[in-house]
Formats: sequence, C-alpha cells, structure tokens
Amino acid sequence: MPTLPSALAMDGENYLHPEGPQLDSSLFSVATSNMEPQRTQSAPEEEEDAEEEETEELGHVDTYAEYRPSKSTIGISHPDIVVETNTLSSVPPPDITYTLSIPEATINRGLLSALQLEAIIYACQQHEVILQNNQRAGFLIGDGAGVGKGRTVAGIILENYLKGRKKSLWFSISNDLKFDAERDLKDIDAQNIPVHALNKIKYGDTATSEGVLFATYSALIGESQAGGQHRTRIKQIIDWCKPDFDGVIIFDECHKAKNATSTKMGKAVLDLQNKLPRARVVYASATGASEPKNMIYMSRLGIWGEGTPFRAFDDFLHAIEKRGVGAMEIVAMDMKVSGMYIARQLSFSGVSFRIEEIALDNDFKLVYNKAAILWAEALQVFMRAADELGLVSRKSLWGQFWSSHQRFFKYLCIAAKVRCLVELAQKELQAGKCIVIGLQSTGESRTREVLDENDGHLDRFVSAAEGVFQSLVTKHFPSEKQRREKAPGNKRKRKPRGRQPKVPKHTMDSGGVINISDDSSSDSDGMDTDSNSSPDSLLDNDDVIFVNHTSCQTARIEEMKQGLLNKIAMLGKELPLNTLDELIDKFGGPDKVSEMTGRKGRVVRCLDGSVRYESRAEQGLTIDHINIKEKDRFMGAEKLVAIISEAASSGISLQADKRVKNQKRRVHMTLELPWSADRAIQQFGRTHRSNQVTAPEYIFLISELAGERRFASIVAKRLESLGALTHGDRRATESRDLSKYNFENKYGTKALDKITKAILGHIENKVPPPKGYPGGDATFFRDMKHGMMDVGIFCRESRFGISTEKDCSITKFLNRILGLEVHKQNYLFQYFTDNFDYLIEKDKKEGKYDMGILDLAPGNDEIYEEKQETFLTVGNPQDGQVVLYKISVDRGMPWEEAFNRSLKLSGPDEGFYLSLKLRGNHPCVLLAEQGRGKHLIVYKPNIGKQTHPESLDNLQQRYRKSTPEEARDSWENQFTFSFKKCSHANWNGKCKKIEEGQECLQGMRLRQYHMLCGALLRVWKRVSDVVSDITSSSILQIVRLKTKQHNKQVGIKIPENCVARVREELLQMDEEVKRRRKEREQQAADLRLVEERNRKMEQENKHLLANLFNPKPMLNHSLVRSLPQNQISQQQRLQIVLFAAVYDRTHGPTPSPLRAYSHITACPALGSRFSLSTCSVHLLEAV
Repeated sequence: MPTLPSALAMDGENYLHPEGPQLDSSLFSVATSNMEPQRTQSAPEEEEDAEEEETEELGHVDTYAEYRPSKSTIGISHPDIVVETNTLSSVPPPDITYTLSIPEATINRGLLSALQLEAIIYACQQHEVILQNNQRAGFLIGDGAGVGKGRTVAGIILENYLKGRKKSLWFSISNDLKFDAERDLKDIDAQNIPVHALNKIKYGDTATSEGVLFATYSALIGESQAGGQHRTRIKQIIDWCKPDFDGVIIFDECHKAKNATSTKMGKAVLDLQNKLPRARVVYASATGASEPKNMIYMSRLGIWGEGTPFRAFDDFLHAIEKRGVGAMEIVAMDMKVSGMYIARQLSFSGVSFRIEEIALDNDFKLVYNKAAILWAEALQVFMRAADELGLVSRKSLWGQFWSSHQRFFKYLCIAAKVRCLVELAQKELQAGKCIVIGLQSTGESRTREVLDENDGHLDRFVSAAEGVFQSLVTKHFPSEKQRREKAPGNKRKRKPRGRQPKVPKHTMDSGGVINISDDSSSDSDGMDTDSNSSPDSLLDNDDVIFVNHTSCQTARIEEMKQGLLNKIAMLGKELPLNTLDELIDKFGGPDKVSEMTGRKGRVVRCLDGSVRYESRAEQGLTIDHINIKEKDRFMGAEKLVAIISEAASSGISLQADKRVKNQKRRVHMTLELPWSADRAIQQFGRTHRSNQVTAPEYIFLISELAGERRFASIVAKRLESLGALTHGDRRATESRDLSKYNFENKYGTKALDKITKAILGHIENKVPPPKGYPGGDATFFRDMKHGMMDVGIFCRESRFGISTEKDCSITKFLNRILGLEVHKQNYLFQYFTDNFDYLIEKDKKEGKYDMGILDLAPGNDEIYEEKQETFLTVGNPQDGQVVLYKISVDRGMPWEEAFNRSLKLSGPDEGFYLSLKLRGNHPCVLLAEQGRGKHLIVYKPNIGKQTHPESLDNLQQRYRKSTPEEARDSWENQFTFSFKKCSHANWNGKCKKIEEGQECLQGMRLRQYHMLCGALLRVWKRVSDVVSDITSSSILQIVRLKTKQHNKQVGIKIPENCVARVREELLQMDEEVKRRRKEREQQAADLRLVEERNRKMEQENKHLLANLFNPKPMLNHSLVRSLPQNQISQQQRLQIVLFAAVYDRTHGPTPSPLRAYSHITACPALGSRFSLSTCSVHLLEAV
C-alpha cells in the first residue's frame, strides 16, 4: 500500500497552483523490485527464477499510528482520536526536564488536553536552549487542522505570561483570526491577557503595555509616510518589544511566509527573528515542513548554520532535494528526537467521502468547444495585431493572455457542476443534514468591472468567464497606447527615429526602437506563471518596442479588437453565470446561505424577480466582521448552507460542535479541489475538528475533463490513509499506486518531452497513441499538433518551423490543455499518462526508481535484532546519537503454513506446483493462489510470498500441478536447505560467487541487513558520501521495520559492501564528539573549582563585608598602611581590598556609600557577583 504523505511531506498536487503543482515526491512511494541488481549469469532459466525471487524484500504497510503522549503524563486525554505518521511514531521525543507553571485547575478541568500540554512543555523546554549562533532555539508545531493548535499557542503564551514575560507577538494570515486568538485565550482561562490588533494602532505608537500584539504577515511590510515621516510596522514592533525581548513570537499558519528569499514578507519574518535573538519563537503550521524550500524562514530550528552539517540554508535544501524521496521524513524524525517538532493529525475515522463524477451534457460540451475554438482564434488575432504594430515586447502581453486563458477555463469547469451540486445538496438537506460548500475563487473582480462600466448599476447576473475574456481584450489587446505607455519605474532610452522599419516577423532592426528594461512579471496573482511565453516570439526577453505607425493601421487594429469583442459577446449569451451568485440564488438567496468569502458585495435576486448588486456589509458591522457573523448564523442553525472560499478557510471552525445549536451532520462538498492535498485537508479541517457530535461526509464533484479525476484521487488517497471511509463507487478511489498522479517530477518532464516530440514527428515513440480516437492514429497526431499550437505549447518559428515553447513545464501543460476541445484534451491527457507510466515501469525494471520509505520484509514477523552499536553525533546544541543495527529476517514459509493455506484454496488453477526440470535432486516447488484477473499469487518455501504475481500461461510452461503429498518432500527440503545457502548451491551443488570469496544471497531464507537509525540528519552527508563513493548511487534507501520484539525502527539501509567504511566514519565522529565533550567537562570542572574557592573566601570575610555596609564603619586604614606590599598573601590581599574599600568609603574624596561596592560588582574579571579574589587587583588599583 502506497505510503502516505506525512504531515511533513505534503505540499501540493493540483493544477492551477500559482507556481504550478508544488508536489513533493515524498508524497508517494511505490513498492517495487529490490534495488540491488546483483544477478548471476548461470543459465537463462535460472535467470528467470532469480528475477522472481530477488524482487522480494521491500514493500509497504499502513502509514499512520494512533498517537498518545509517550513521556508527558499530565492532563486529560484529547476528546478525539489523534494519529501520527508511522515514521514519526518510530522515534521517541526527548525526556522532559521542564516544569509547567500553568495552574492545576486549568489542567484538571481539561481546558488544555494532554496532547496540547505535551506540545506546550516541549516548546518551552526547547526555548531554554541557546543555539551556537547565540539565538534562542525555536519550536515547530506541525499539528493538523482540528487538533487545537490555537489553544496550544494560547497555552504557550499563558505559560510565559505566568513566568513574567508579559509581552507576546502573534502573527497570522488574517485580521479576523484575532477574535479566534481572544477566544482561545478565554477558553484556557487567560482572558486577563489582552490582545491588541496592530492594524488598529497608529504607526509609531508603542504605548500599549503588556499583552499580545496580534498582526498579519502583510502588516510586517506595512509602511506609512504620514506627516512627512517614514514609519514602518516592523520598526514599531521592534520598538514595542525592546531589543532584549525574550517573550514569545508566534508565527501562526507560517507556511504563508514561504519564499523568504523572494518575497518581502518572507524577508521581514527572517529580519524580525534576527533583530530579536532572545525571543522565544514558535512556528505553527499544519503544512510547515512539508517541502524543504518552505522551511527557509525557520532559522531558529538550528538545522543549518553554525555548528551543524549544513553551512547555510541552501546547502540543506540541496542535500535534501538531492537525496530523493524520503529525506524530508528523516528531517522530521530528527527534529522530533531533538525536541523541536511535534506533528499530530486528527484521525479521519468516522468520516466518509465519495467522488461524484458529473457527466458533461452535450449542450455544455458544445459551449466548451466553442469557447476553445474562440480562444484559439483570439490567439491568432492577438499575434496578428502584435505583428502589425511591430510590437516586440510581448512578455507582459502573453502573461496577461495566458493567465486569463487559464482563469476562463477554470470558471467554466466549475460552472459545469453547479446544477448537479444543487440537486445533491437538496437531497442531503431533506435528509436532515446541513451543507458546507468549498470554493477557491469568488469571481468578484469581474462583477466589480461590470459595475464600474454601468456606473454602479447591475440588472443581471454576470458571467465570470465571459468577464475574464472581455477584460483581457479591452485592457490588453495590442495597441498604440501600449507601446507609448511607460511601465512604472522603467528607464526608457530613446533612439533617434529613423525611417519606418520594414519588419519581417522575426528580425530586429536597430532603427526606431524603444528599449524598456522590464522585470515586472505581470501575471495576475495565483495564475500560471506564463509571463514570458509568447507562442511565436524569439525576441521575448528584451523588451523592445517599435515606434512610428500610421492611423490606417490603428483603424485596422481597432477593427480586429471590435470583431473579437463581438464574438465574445455572442458566446457570452451561452456561458454560465458567476458560480457563487448562482449557487446562492439557487439555494434561496442570502437569507438561506452563510457566505464566508473575501468578497465585498454580491448580486441578488429581489422579490419581484429583478436583479441588483448589494454590499455584503451590514448595519454597524465592517466587512471583517461579516464572516464571523455568518459563521455564527450557520452554527446557530439560522442558515443550513455555508459557502467558504480559500480566503475564509484558514482557522474557521464549522464542525458539528457539541457546544452549538446546529449539530446536524455536515456534508462538505467541493466544487473545485484546491491546488494541493494540503490545502484540501486544510479546507476539510473546517468541518472535521475536535469535540464534534458527528464526523462530516465529503463529496468531491469532478467532471470528465482531463486530469480532474486524477487530482481527486490524490486527495481521496490522503483521506483514506487518515482513516476515512469511502462510499459509492469503490473504483474511483481504488488504492492504486498514487505516484501515477504526481506528475511534477522528472518522469512528468520526460513524458511531456516525449509526447511533444512524437506529435511533432521528431521521434518514433514506443508508446502507442490511445485507442479509439476518431479517424485513427494519423488524425490523432495531426489534431494534437494543431491543438497544441492553439494553446501556445507549440510555436511556429521562421527558422525552425514548429517547435515547443521554451520553459514549458508540466503545470503549464496541464493548465493549457484545458483550452482544447473536450475529447481532444482527454485523449491528449491519456497519451501523456501512458508515457508517464511507461517511463516509471522502465526505471523500476532497471532498478533506478527511487521508492521513498519502504518497509523491510513487510508482513513478516520473523525479524530479529542481532546486534547494535551506538555512535555519538555532533549536535546544535545538544549531541545526538545514531545506532547501527544488524537485522536478520527469516522470510521462508514452513510446510505447515503452506499446507494450511492450501486447504482454503478451491480454484481449478490454485494449489501446489512442481517444476518440470529438476534442480539438484529435487524439482522446485511453489503454491499458487488466484489473484486479480488471470494472475496468480505465488508462495515459495525459501522466500515466502513473491512480490510479483505470475500469469497462468507463464507458470504452466515451467511447472506442473501436483498434490500436497507430492510437494511436501521438496518443500521441506528446500525450506531447510535455503536457511543459510543460496539457490545456486541448492541447484548446482556449488556457487561461483562463493568460490570466488564473494557473498551470494540469491534465494536465501535468512537475509541480513544493516540499518542506521537515530539522529540521521547529522551523519547524512558523511554516510551518503561513503555510499556514493562505493556504489556510485547517491540514493540512500530509507526503510522501516518492526522487529519481533515490537520495536519500530526507521533508518537508512546501508548496503552490505559499505558497512565497514560507514562504521569507520562513525567511529571517527564518535571520537571527535567524545573529545569535545571531555574538553567541555574539563572547562566546567575548572570553573567550578574557581567558584568554590571564591565562595570560601566570601564566607571567611563576611565580617569585612558587613563592615562595608555598616552605617558606622570601623576605620581600618591604618592597618592597610602598615602592611608591607611585597609579602601580602592572597588571603591578606582580599582583606586589603575590603579594608581599602571601607577606607575609601570613610575617607574618600566622594563619600558615596556604595562606591566601593560598585567597584566590586563592576569588576570585569568577575565570574559571579562576589568573586572577590579575581578582582582584588582591579579593586586595589581602583581604590
């Protein structure tokens, strides 16, 4: 069974992602053949058997384990079942040394559950640690939606407040969540801690005293020029904290601070952490560590930087990305062991989901196809106009064109499902349930455009799709104005105007050009980053625009534009309306529907049937508060339908909570799945949370357009692995190998390259085109070639004919093909996936496929730990350790087990088989059981169950059916013989490899593995260098196993031939650590000695100190004078110091009573406040 994306390995797998599918390959892993292609070459049929057997060894088991705190014992258990990924559950957290200050009453009343308290303890414990760069260590809470991150964070703030740290910073993604922060604090009885919203405080004002300063990430980059002063929010925050701030900074939903290098916001997050080195930082995000590149802002984890194996973040990123699939899991385990990370998720048991496939009706297909044809025509018109104008700067033009293209088809896809969704929802409402509908986009911008055009009046529902197309043509059609307009901030160099250049399509003339340097990428937010991809321009990157045009030309351009607009208006009559407005209308208007989105207004139907636009704001409520109000109406059962968008989906709770009036079962329907499985789980976390009466049902609505089914199955798979049940069509979510749907990897890129070349006729492709295309293969290739030109994937170039657009990524491909007619995109997508599957199969056969985390000997209980060696590793700041295990696995199947299994078989082809040829003195024997289709599952005495099924025909060529009596002798003989001998010794009486002094494991029952576990991140580089040195493969296979003693382990499988070198490397490191440790201990001992001596002296001179502070001191200066300076012992010197101090105090020029005391305490040599001996010299000088 495929492994699961853990809380750590999940970011993204849908089309329509701003940067394309953000897929982490560690999401999926596949059981396949063993990766050690050490085969013998004795005879062809032996080779066949070898093939069958050596594929054993690695596989998959279930992926989540139920979670209970292992070291923390306080608190009442969490109200719901919580799980943790198998990999994480195989390592323990560190021991607890921290003592909580949270009052007993809060704990005993269950205001914080045991899980939440555990996270608070580990966070506060980690905050005691100072990293080697002198910053305080941070903590990452990776709990999934619904585990109660908010309360955990409130608990951390309360704990620090009770310890006297009264100021905290809380960053989140929207100002609405301030109310949730207040609620969380109130829930744990900490309502006395005030929460101040930064957006309500004037710039420069730092008057608010203590409490929580709540701000959004975007506020971090806020600045104001009011009153002629330049003020920034970040400076205001730092002034409020003061530089020596040691309170808490919470980065909530911190994945929003992604791209710290490229975005201002990310830079500000890093900047704030650097300016407040002693702050106690907590990162909280369900998807925090899913992708290594998102961790750049987590500088306080101490994984990279001084004293770690990785000098800078880039080194860490490169190491992890190079290491292939399971590396992020190792990072997560390392973080958990080190006490800086905790990640639990709500189990989805009780939740059910189904996938509803919506057949597109013919009318819709007709409209879709018309739209696809019109967009292809628009592309040609845009190109003609740009050529006519001699526009060479097409970067921003194509950026706008393709992002509109993508949005248009996205709206169209969603609109196709509205009718079906409403029918399904009405049925569920009649059954006494309530509905939550998840959307990604609201289409508001289009409605506002129509409003502006009509001076604020609207008398019809607007089509979002039509709007996107229309505004593209009105605003961005190539024009005179475009070439005159100055891009903001761009310097312009004018050359003298020469004669009007005659410009063939692909040349540049130096006459009459304007150069514009343009870095601005003009894609609209969240869209296909297609900015510099014109379908046929080689002159893209240098923005050069030609000048000098005639008015007759302008007229021609205007005519083209008008023609297009007229066609769009014609098509617009058939296009579906804005999804959100239509949904609300179909459910009976705003009085029946709670809308929680980011939009400001909506189009509604009045009682008389007319339509008007109205603002969403209500009397006395700002737009910020509307969503909260709507949520309360839904939870209070005033409304039974809720619609949530991406904007509202973080942090809002809509579950059937035991504390609210509306406890009907929630049915959560998604019209469009988000861009990634993470986001989907985040959205489902709105309706599936702790403390609910019933678990929700999920319905995914998917159409038959290319790719939708695939993406739904990714999310379904994730839900299934979290324990959800599927209803309805079982096939829709069959647990097939999910890597099939992760296209954003090297196989996807190769497959895309292959199909584009095959369609252009540059190569002969081994994968045939899909069967059943109208007109056969030749027509398929011809149509696809035209289709790919229509959506700009192929471009016609004067010099090379047709070629593929540069930088055409998988994402771009999946987004663009939505612009093909329905049947074409489905066939093209099929052709692409066929190629994709072929490439993966090919790599699996050649042993090159990186399989993620695999289970060693799955389904086998006979796993023993034979020996373990422990080595110390360098840490930041604590040292860790790794353990090298030697594991042995007995994978054979004894006769009794085989015989009992055979008794349950009844099929005609099932039962025992003997080979037609003798091997040694006995035939080979196996037990066959009916599998899927015509395949048989095979068991052998020496290897147990064979990984790959056999086809019946293949089996009958080499084996004959036999009775159990006949088979028994051979079975028992082979079982015994293969315990420690290879198949060749069994077959031929001897083995070439063993005679040559090598090792041969072919077909042996007992297998031995070496496995390295523990703080792997710290030794990763060293081990991988050794392994790649010897095996020339940089992949370290990560494996999991459960031994007979029920110990779970996850670690790196060390190839047999590398064990000795790896052991040497580890020993060397172990010695380094021990040496350092010794040095540190010696230093500490020396320091203790000095302190002890000082303490003794202080004791002995108590009376002198007393005299120092006595209001009527004795005058001892005469004694001081009488001591000869050259024979003063240490003890006497100390007394002199004190006497001198007293003398100074009574006879000094400034009779300040504590002047001498200040000499003592300010002495630079002081170790502790009264370490007099070390500072006596300074004091004598001072006195």
